[in-house]
Amino acid sequence: MSMPEHKLRVGVTIGIRAGSQSIWENGIGQNCVFLARLLANSPAVGRSVLINANSEVTPSATLMLGETGIDIIPLAEAAEHLDVIIEMGAQLPDDWVARFKKGGGRYAAMRVGNDYVIDIERAMFDRPNGSLSTAKTFDAVWTIPGHQSICTDYFGITTRSPVRIVPHIWSPLLFQKGIDTLPADLSYGYKPGRKRWRVCSFEPNINMVKTSLIPMLACEEAYRMQPSFIESFFVCNTFHLKEQDVFRKLALSLDIVNHGVATFEGRFPVYDFMARQGDCVISHQWECPQNYLYYEILYGGYPLVHNSPLLHDHGYYYPDFETEEGGKVLLHAFAQHDLHLDAYRERCRELIRSLGFDHPENIATYTEELMRLYAKP
Repeated sequence: MSMPEHKLRVGVTIGIRAGSQSIWENGIGQNCVFLARLLANSPAVGRSVLINANSEVTPSATLMLGETGIDIIPLAEAAEHLDVIIEMGAQLPDDWVARFKKGGGRYAAMRVGNDYVIDIERAMFDRPNGSLSTAKTFDAVWTIPGHQSICTDYFGITTRSPVRIVPHIWSPLLFQKGIDTLPADLSYGYKPGRKRWRVCSFEPNINMVKTSLIPMLACEEAYRMQPSFIESFFVCNTFHLKEQDVFRKLALSLDIVNHGVATFEGRFPVYDFMARQGDCVISHQWECPQNYLYYEILYGGYPLVHNSPLLHDHGYYYPDFETEEGGKVLLHAFAQHDLHLDAYRERCRELIRSLGFDHPENIATYTEELMRLYAKP
């Protein structure tokens, strides 16, 4: 391998725009921070930074980037002072990247979304282009295990680049800062002993990979089998769908809606909503089995009813689109969670530790991929 004589100077691009911008808008901002923190822990890295590609804009305080322990540098400085750039939260211009690579820089992409489904939806329904298809070349495309089956070939063929699978990483670093803002009379974390549960769904409902329909149907199944278990069902991120004809007719076919159990809500920070009115979360994904929502809920020791095969041994798992089984699993969680709460919390802590940007196995894998960028073709 042809390596620099010094330790690597690495940057991760992050999307920053004018106006108020919250770190909770989506997972990508947090993911950029966690990746930069992990790379800073690599023995091959001398400096790890975030790159503000929109240098004329100062990051909003609600992005909390000043509390991450990672420096933010403008794009002009990146060209002069970095050896490796990871395109993640912001895409850099093709000609800029070509010049950076011509000068010896290595340029990789980190893809953490199900871009196959997202891009197909944009094409079929004439939605705005995400510009992920590009003329630039990458030394590698990194993606996570949850997208291996559906996106590996898509990424590889469209970018003409080798695709490598790297660990999904998460830390409570930023989430805990959100929790710390709660009023003194509220606390985040499961509280045992309630006779009926307040069930929540937080699917974003902006594309097909994470929607509320299966959670609604699974909750309906549980309600028909045992109506007394539930006090309320909050279907968050659906307020914009309430008057949509198909969604409205579907909702009105359910007892949980007609009996006043389910309500359709807007978008809220998970830590705030659960602290105020949540006991359990029911979730569903389609080819997107690694989500920060899962980790946030498990961090609080809450029962998570989900269909992610990669978290089969955590929370309460039901397979695929099987709503009857999902309802049964929800009732099983209601019956068992308080009885085995200590063991459940310990499994959650083990999972959170394994995801960390300071976990040795994660650091080793990413370090290996950094080294691979310098291997001869």
